[in-house]
Amino acid sequence: MPASARNLMLTLVLLGLSAAAGASLAQDAACGAPDAPCTVAGGTYHVALPEAAAPLPAVIWLHGYGRSGAAMIQKPEYVAPFTRRGYAVIMPSGQPFAPDSALDWGVTDGYDWARDDIAFIAAVRDDALARFGLDPARILIAGFSRGGSMVWDLACRAPELGRGFAAVAGAFWEPMPARCEAPAHLFHTHGFGDRLVPFEGREVRFQDFDFTQGNVMKGIDVWRRTNGCMVSARNSFGEDGSMQKDWKACGAGSIRLRLNRGGHGVPAGWRAAVLDWFEALP
Repeated sequence: MPASARNLMLTLVLLGLSAAAGASLAQDAACGAPDAPCTVAGGTYHVALPEAAAPLPAVIWLHGYGRSGAAMIQKPEYVAPFTRRGYAVIMPSGQPFAPDSALDWGVTDGYDWARDDIAFIAAVRDDALARFGLDPARILIAGFSRGGSMVWDLACRAPELGRGFAAVAGAFWEPMPARCEAPAHLFHTHGFGDRLVPFEGREVRFQDFDFTQGNVMKGIDVWRRTNGCMVSARNSFGEDGSMQKDWKACGAGSIRLRLNRGGHGVPAGWRAAVLDWFEALP
């Protein structure tokens, strides 16, 4: 199909949904709307497109436990902060832990997951690049809770998939790697009061399986070794009581760790802060 014809199809949108989300939801032919998922090997994803010319930067957003790409693409608070800044939003759906159970992500946690989610996200990325005119050099992979843990695994095992990686309230689970495949740019945010995924980690029993949420600081040390920045961080403090450590004097990549006073959730202003960080990467 000629590029001009493809671009014309991508301008066809569901106007009612785009008004709520501040974006154009692709349909199709091109697929991507809540009732018309894009299908790749292993699963599906949904997309919201900004009113901007290609090539587009993009955020691949990984939902938390029990959610789905179809549900999250309809939430303006998750979509609009990105599309207003000119980013396409790609929202894949996770896989069930067991038949008929809620959707989750196949993170490295000792469980034998049916789907390889590293390969699945790679397939989503490649398909979205081809369909929607995305810029492969400006891909941010971000997620919350178990989706945040999947972000850490992607950054560690397949860092070539994104320019930057941003996680909220989810990091490595055990068994934790000693070192990652290559350096990466990582922005991790965590609530100091989070009891569901505590900063210090904890043991969890779920459906007769024993899991261990990793200690976030122990995981940060994996990144410090991988990135070559076992040095002191630059410390800063926000007026909202947040605390931040930046490791920029690395051999490659960078690390930002931000702790806020909240619990298990995405803090106010997080999306804008992450995009500012992403756009300032060297």
